[in-house]
Amino acid sequence: MLTYLSAALPQFTSPAARLLALQCALRSDAWGHLLVTNGLLRGMRLRGRRELWVELAQAGWLEAASTGHGSVTVQLLDSTVLDQAPGRDARRRAAHWALQPAPVVLPAAASAALRLTALVLASYSFSSVARAGDMDAVSRLCGHSSQQTKELLDRLVAARTLAAWHHDLDTDEVLWQFPQRLPEGGQNQVMLQDSERQWG
Repeated sequence: MLTYLSAALPQFTSPAARLLALQCALRSDAWGHLLVTNGLLRGMRLRGRRELWVELAQAGWLEAASTGHGSVTVQLLDSTVLDQAPGRDARRRAAHWALQPAPVVLPAAASAALRLTALVLASYSFSSVARAGDMDAVSRLCGHSSQQTKELLDRLVAARTLAAWHHDLDTDEVLWQFPQRLPEGGQNQVMLQDSERQWG
């Protein structure tokens, strides 16, 4: 779904709007309708952010209207989102996971840019292919330039969300390590090998 959104939304859509779009895409029904509750917006730290709805509407991706109680009714305009695999039940589970993606631990006051970057890393870590992405791919999913993405990765290390990260300039591959061990049986983990040797 992150890959779909990176193609469907304008390149420099804000991280907060991307997080909101992700929740809308994952929670919509078979006709692209959903109600985004006030509680969900508060939990995402996006309550009262009317400019995000305007940003997504100007991109031609959705139409939104306030219910008058802080909740928002939404109609997704891109029919492609309804064809995204997996099905709706799996997407709802993913929507819940996207709010607090294991094994990511973020400070409560983390910005939307940091939250989106951490979510991208966590989604790679549990994808069906156990590999890190190249810097261009990771940056595109985060909605940033490569330089901005590197700065965000540094901030995730400073916040101890990541133990370390490394950009291999020869292959353009990005590697990262979470500070805690992922659960046993959690195949498809992106963990750095010999991190002491790479980062001294």
